[in-house]
Amino acid sequence: MKRIFLTGASAGIGRAIAQALSERGYEVWGTSRDIQRIPVLPRVHPVQLDLTNNTSIDTAFRNALSEAGHFDVVINNAGSGHFGPAASLPAEILTEQFQVLVFGQIRLLQLAFESMRTRDHGLIVNVTSLASRLPVPYMSAYNAAKSALAMFTMTMQLELGDSRVRIVDLQPADISTDFNDRVARSGSDDARVAKTWTAVEKNMKNAPPPALVARRVCALIDNDNPPRRVTVGDAFQAGIAPFIFRFLPQRLRLWGLRKYYGI
Repeated sequence: MKRIFLTGASAGIGRAIAQALSERGYEVWGTSRDIQRIPVLPRVHPVQLDLTNNTSIDTAFRNALSEAGHFDVVINNAGSGHFGPAASLPAEILTEQFQVLVFGQIRLLQLAFESMRTRDHGLIVNVTSLASRLPVPYMSAYNAAKSALAMFTMTMQLELGDSRVRIVDLQPADISTDFNDRVARSGSDDARVAKTWTAVEKNMKNAPPPALVARRVCALIDNDNPPRRVTVGDAFQAGIAPFIFRFLPQRLRLWGLRKYYGI
């Protein structure tokens, strides 16, 4: 029976993953800053974890690991977002986003790898974002943080050598969750900001459900040699757009993204 450590299990993609893993009979240690929000599911063990606090990260993982004995899979999924102009982005917002989306998750990645290396077996899934390659306007801190985690993940993949510990960069496109309800927004009188938020909201409402990501995670767990980077979402965002984007010069990339968001 697989034992899995999952961050951000209380809502959105994380909650869907916890549900899917529970249904498969896996033992899941699911985290949240508020453990009361973690769904009551068979074999899901609530863990309090605050990614802004390094002591909390170490304590939560080590206590869960002691209880589980070992983890076959660690899923770095927890996150947050901010929406507002990059030119006036407060330093404290940038710091908070990088702590939650980069530094805290890298610490968990290191703890997970350390525990798996002794067994020379395991799977680590870092949930980054397609925004690491196709940035969302006015979400500069989120885009940059996800890009940083994606590049850190790729660097570790380069360094693994013949290790049987697998690390996967899972990049969701827009997924229909309540994520936008929890995005902090900075005020602006620029009409382009409001227009972009309207487009972001529309894309989110029309996006696939989080169960799609959960199914992809289950497929990665079943795969003895999973792909190192996986994109999941609708056909255009997850397949067509990234393929075309990679061949375009920067000027055309910017033009295309402006057209997509109507700005």
